[in-house]
Formats: sequence, C-alpha cells, structure tokens
Amino acid sequence: MGKTTVSAAFAAHSALQSPRGRVLLISTDPAHSLGDVLQRKLGARPDKIRLTHTGSFAAWEMDAAKLFRGFLDEHRQELVEAIERGSLFTAGEISELLDTALPGMSEMAALLALQDAMASRRYARIVVDTAPFGHTLRLFGLPDQFLRLLNFLELSAERDRVLAQHFGGSIAAAGTTFINEWREKVDQLRKAFTEASLFLVTTAEKFALNESFRCLEELERSGLKLRSIVLNRVVSLPGRCGICRGNAQSARAARKLLGAKFKNTAIYLAEDMGNPVLGVEGLREFAAHVFGGRRLKKFAGVPPSKASFALEPARWPRLGAPLTFVLGKGGVGKTTVSAGLAFSWRERRGGPVDICSVDPAPSLDDIFQAPVADRPQPVLGDQDLRASEFDSVAMFRRWMSELRAEVEASTSGEYSGIHVDLSYERRLFSELLEVVPPGLDEVLAIFRIVELAGGSRRVFIDMAPTGHALELLRMPERILVWTRLLLKSLAAHRKLALAREAAVKIAELEVQARELAQALKNSRKAALFAVMLAEPLPDRETEDLLRELKRIGLFANALFVNRVLMPEEAANCRRCMRTAQGQARVLAGLKKSIRGTEIYLIRNFGHEVAGKDGLRELTQELWRLQ
Repeated sequence: MGKTTVSAAFAAHSALQSPRGRVLLISTDPAHSLGDVLQRKLGARPDKIRLTHTGSFAAWEMDAAKLFRGFLDEHRQELVEAIERGSLFTAGEISELLDTALPGMSEMAALLALQDAMASRRYARIVVDTAPFGHTLRLFGLPDQFLRLLNFLELSAERDRVLAQHFGGSIAAAGTTFINEWREKVDQLRKAFTEASLFLVTTAEKFALNESFRCLEELERSGLKLRSIVLNRVVSLPGRCGICRGNAQSARAARKLLGAKFKNTAIYLAEDMGNPVLGVEGLREFAAHVFGGRRLKKFAGVPPSKASFALEPARWPRLGAPLTFVLGKGGVGKTTVSAGLAFSWRERRGGPVDICSVDPAPSLDDIFQAPVADRPQPVLGDQDLRASEFDSVAMFRRWMSELRAEVEASTSGEYSGIHVDLSYERRLFSELLEVVPPGLDEVLAIFRIVELAGGSRRVFIDMAPTGHALELLRMPERILVWTRLLLKSLAAHRKLALAREAAVKIAELEVQARELAQALKNSRKAALFAVMLAEPLPDRETEDLLRELKRIGLFANALFVNRVLMPEEAANCRRCMRTAQGQARVLAGLKKSIRGTEIYLIRNFGHEVAGKDGLRELTQELWRLQ
C-alpha cells in the first residue's frame, strides 16, 4: 500500500511545517522498511534525518526483542518476586520462563518505549508506521492485555495480605509500587490511542479497499476514530495507455466511494509516478505533493535501462508435501498465490484441497467471491476445494474455557472429608489465564491445520505478513522451551490436582508444538513459498525473509514475483516504461543474489484475480526467471 512511505512523508511534512517542533517517526512493523525508504541504516535509538538546513525529524526502527530484554533487565527482580509470592514456581524457574521471549511480550515492551517517548515531552508529534492491518488491531488491544498482566502481578504480590485477612493479622502488600507505576503508564497510553489521529493508507484496488473497510469496522468497535485517508498510487492522467486508463478509472471509483462512505474525513491523493519514493529529496517532494497539494513534476523522460532478464514458460509447481505455507509482505499477493497453488493442484491432480488463512486480516472471500468462515466449506462450486479463514481468537477462547473449567474443579471441593478453600489459588490461576500472551491464539490455528493435514487432503496456508509470519514459524520451538520449563516446574507439585490438570494441558500443547516444528523442517511434510513484488522495498524485505528462514533452519522452495509488467505492454507509456525498467533492475539483481531457489514470475493482468475464471487465467500462465 505504501504505508511506510506515506508515514515518512507525513513526518517530513510535519517537520517542515513546524521546524521548531520536534517530530519522531517510529516503525513498529517487525519487518521494518523505514530505513530502506530513507536510504540509510537506522540504529537502535532515534536517528536525525535532515530535510533542509532548518527542517529535520528523528526516525526509529524499534527493535522490540531488544527492548524486551532491556525491560527484563531493569525489572527482573521485581517481576520474579511478585510472581514467586503467589505461584508454585521458584525464582529460578520464573526467571527462565521470562527469558523464553514468548510472543507478544516484546510488543508490550515496544508500547512502553512508545509511552516513554511521549512522556519525555521531547517531541511535538510522534508518527507511528504500524504493522499490517491484522497486527495493528492487536497493537491497539495490547494496553488491555498489559493491564491483565498487571492484575496478575498485583494479586501475586498481595498473597500475604490475602492470607492475613483470611486467618487474622495484617501485613502490608509488597512490591506494588512498580505495578502502580506501570498501570499509570498503560492508562496514559490508552488515552493517547483514543486521542490519536488515525491515517488509513490504501490503494484503489478492490481487495485493498475491502480489507480497509473491514479493518475500520474493527477499529470503530474499539472506540478509535479515523481522521484521514491517503489514497495512494493514483493515476490521474492515463494518456493512451490501456493499463493506466484502467487504473485511472479504478482511482475515480475509489475516490467517489471513499468520499461517500467517509464524508467528514480528509482524503489525500498520492499520484503514481511509476517508480518508488526513495531518499530524502524524493520524500520531500512526495510530502509536498500529498500533504501540501503541490503537483508532482512531470515525467522527465525515461532513462535507458541497462538491466535485462530472460524468461522461459513454466508450469505451476508440483507439490509433494501435504502442507504448503505462503509468506510475503502485506499487499504483494500472498492470498492470490495461495489460491493459485490450491486451484492448480485441484485442477491438475484432482485430489481434495483445503486453503486456510491465518492472517488476522484475511481476504480469501474476495478471491473466491463467496463468504469464507471459520470452518472449511466448499468454494467455486467444488465440494473438494474448501476454504476457511480461521477465527483463532474464538479457538483460543474455547481452549481457555476448557482449561479454566479444569482449574475451577481442581481448586474447590473436599479432600479426605475436609473442605479445602483454594479461592486465592483459583483467583490467581484465573488472572494468569488472562495474560497468556497474544500470538498463542494463532499457534492454536496452526495446530488445527496440522490436524487437517493428517488426512488425505492437501492444505495450503495463507500466512500473515512477513514480520508476524516469521514470529509464527519461530513459535513452535519457543513453545517447546516454555512447556518443558512449565512441566519441569509442575512435576514438583504433582500431588496437587491443580498441578496435574495443568500439566496434562501443557503436555498436549508440547506434543502439538513438536509435531509442527518437525513438519516445518521436513521437505516431505511441508513446503514454503515466498511472494514479492519487483520493487526495491519488497525486494530487500524478501532477501531479509529468506535469510531469517535460513537462520531458523527453514528454506523457501520457490519465490513468486507478482504483477510483473512485461516490456511489450509498457512500450507506449512513460509511466509504465519507468515501472518496467525498475522491475527489470530488481529481477536482474534477484538472479544474482538468490541462488538455488526457483524464481517464478506472474505477469500483471491489469485486473484483480477472482473467481473460477480469474484463477484459471492465473494458473494457465507462469514464467521462470532464467
């Protein structure tokens, strides 16, 4: 969509409009691309970006994992003491559990760093380049998640006071000072979210608009309000080019739809120049165009391109593994490629197929032109081609409900004729169940997919965007560490029914995590495909993705480059020729930098792929980069 570019442009515009007011631009996307837009390497702290001799802003790509480690180092003793007071675990066991870096905790640390930046009063404005939709919705829910953690810590720290009230005497609660300080910080952060100016960045494509509308509905349920919309990559002067005329028509329709749907919302238009906005000079001009109303410079002639690439016709890959994962940056066509792989397998091989999305902002219903629910159901009139968009939150709630019922049964009743009151332990476990970190819900969805793959069906998984997909792929190993530590700790208390019941549930989770971890690293059981666009920013992010996969012991079977503009289609249009030449440079670089991985090209069809006819058109043509 160009979210990072628009965020940087707004920060630049704000800094130039008020040179004396400091502006901070923060990226919270785990797959950062802010440094790529600015054409410089960003450090662990805010770096100064000079725009003119009087105007500048600070840019910061948050390293959430590093922030979490710093957060732990600063508060480890307080955390351990609070949890140790009210739990079965020893200080050493608690410290080990904290070090497992469970998903969501690093995001909470990033939120606290954001709050610290606000509280410092060093900045007149803070611009936040967020992760893609689904995980941005989670970001806005994290303050409530953190408050649930504080409730658990507060109850743990008050054990002695609770016991004193029950049996007599009075003891002051210990360790609550830092909890109160955090509670105040989180309250300030929640207030800041409700007062924030929310910008929606979208394009005129139907799929992008539909996803935007779904996201805005979720935001409104959370009490957050949209303030501005940026319609990016608009074509207003199409000339005689058929592709550009189609894009211009889509832009007019999108502008009309947005204006009617959001009558009191400012709408900014950003022209598509055919090449990405990179570097400070380009950013300054783009900012003046989008937020200052200045017209972009006309095309200054297309420079000759020395880059070239060769193609050969190819067929869609033959898949030997029952599980196929499709990864990539948001907006590059992951869902389209996932659907194409599933449709191609079904058409050519004839076996039953499931395609599942674990993206928090799914769009399978747009591809199949039919409602897609949590449970697999047939699409395209084919009983053996099923699609589902997993409601991982609902799955997680069911799992938690079962565990809560077992805790309730284990902490009440009579033992050897004596009534045992474990109401405090029940309250403590109840609060603990509320703070299982975000991200585990998606793991449960993945476990369900593994169960589906146990039969004769082929399963294709449309993953979340890059940063969070990598977190999901790392998670089985993390859960194995977490469950082993918990089981080891609970073993010392196996005489307690509560500990035994909890251990059974945790052991089940461990078995599923081990199966998934083993399947991911077995080429006969799982295949991974990456999707990208032939643009500089997705190109760099894809290289980072492939490196990270290798680091965790996984490898991409092939790389799909989507929406490639063929040179003959761009010959009569300066904008398209500029785009095609930029893509040629990226493709030539890919051939040199990515070795040993098949690279497939999907041409730009000039329209969105949807329905049976669209998927058949998509899968009847494919090119291989030579």
